[in-house]
Amino acid sequence: MSDETSADRDQYTPPQEAETLGGPEKSTTEKDPHDWVTGDEPATGAQKSYLDTLARQAGEEISADLTKAEASEHIERLQEKTGRSPS
Repeated sequence: MSDETSADRDQYTPPQEAETLGGPEKSTTEKDPHDWVTGDEPATGAQKSYLDTLARQAGEEISADLTKAEASEHIERLQEKTGRSPS
């Protein structure tokens, strides 16, 4: 016999689906880059490298003196322009 009462059964909440990365596009956690806590820090090496590639493909020059948030915005814009936008 179980110690569970009807009140316990009525309050049961099924476990939430675990958040995953890299699956089908469903961006409920995406924040505006300006809302990032670290958005005003200098762009990372990876961001600068990717921006260099995208800017060359788009025929643009972009200042290397960027924040993480600015780099992210340029990346999104240039991905659209070059057709490299994630689908």
